[in-house]
Amino acid sequence: MKEDTIIVSSGRDKKYTHGAINTPVYHASTLTFDTVKDMKRANANRHKGGLSYGRRGNPTTYALEEAMCDLEGAEGCFLYPSGLAAITGAILSFASAGDHILMADGVYEPTRGLVNKMLTRLGIETTFYDPMIGPDIAGLIRGNTRIIFTESPCSVTMEIQDIPAIARAAHARGVLVMMDNTWGTPLHFKAFDHGVDLVIHALTKYIVGHSDAMAGCVTARAEHMQQLFDMSYQMGYCLSPDDAYLALRGLRTLKIRLQQHEKNAFEVAKWLDGRPEVDHIRHPAFASCPGHEIWKRDFTGANGLFSFVLKQGYEAATTAMMEGMKHFKMGFSWGGYESLILTYHGIDSYRTVTGWAAKGPLVRLHVGLEDVDDLIVDLEQAFERFNQNL
Repeated sequence: MKEDTIIVSSGRDKKYTHGAINTPVYHASTLTFDTVKDMKRANANRHKGGLSYGRRGNPTTYALEEAMCDLEGAEGCFLYPSGLAAITGAILSFASAGDHILMADGVYEPTRGLVNKMLTRLGIETTFYDPMIGPDIAGLIRGNTRIIFTESPCSVTMEIQDIPAIARAAHARGVLVMMDNTWGTPLHFKAFDHGVDLVIHALTKYIVGHSDAMAGCVTARAEHMQQLFDMSYQMGYCLSPDDAYLALRGLRTLKIRLQQHEKNAFEVAKWLDGRPEVDHIRHPAFASCPGHEIWKRDFTGANGLFSFVLKQGYEAATTAMMEGMKHFKMGFSWGGYESLILTYHGIDSYRTVTGWAAKGPLVRLHVGLEDVDDLIVDLEQAFERFNQNL
């Protein structure tokens, strides 16, 4: 099937829907059996769609897993209660005491917190690397390196990594490559085709798409599924059927939403690129974004999330900018239909090895589905407030 058809059709098998257009929400913790044989069969297949106990899944969650496998081109998928839980579950499935991880220096800040505050207590060491390192990452791989954790583009600062080059270096040494592919989605970056072994999504973002559910997933090849399943089972990870239903609902309009987000964001970014206050744009489609050429080579599109760097400005100015917004609301997430804004001072605190040369603050926007003219007026008024408070 073509991609558009997969988006509409996947996860709608009658074994899940019983003829309904949308997979119903199955609320169940305990499931009962008529025979011991039935109970044993269900338990033996509990990670393959078998109905044994609510925590291991039900038709609603299995439908979402199937849909994500079809979109990603994966052989297995496990669901988690958030994107960060998916990251944690993936790493803990394959790293043990004494192991070493390589992690991009620009990753999502809670991912950095996970390895610095939790994994160190478990005897797992992490080395951060320059996101633009490409094939030179081979020089950082040790005998005990188990995972290279990538995120492209990087959270906030938007560097695009050379994932195929990193994967080649990793696989030459028997190292797994994990990727947080939330920005790219299964539509704009085919992670498995570029050498990634385990693909992580914060479904909360563009898959759900409506800012009303928390969810995460890891998709994988068959050879990695058992370890993912074992860790998920032992840690008690599960996703509520209500949130799985919302993710399935959002999935059906993913492509058309991404197209509009991409269009709106590009228009806003072009307008910002002409503002005298702006030092440079960090949108992968712009040459000023690190890794722009890699994005053109490996990605098939963008979305609504990008950043720009101001030439100057302290917290008083950026506070005045944000607090008067009508359409760009302050919020920590992204991927919903609404526009959001955040400002960052002191990017160095989020980095270990690459530093940050820009003098002014960074502003991250998520451009939603509002009319672009209204969004530009909102930003124009924001710059007026910003300049008045410099």
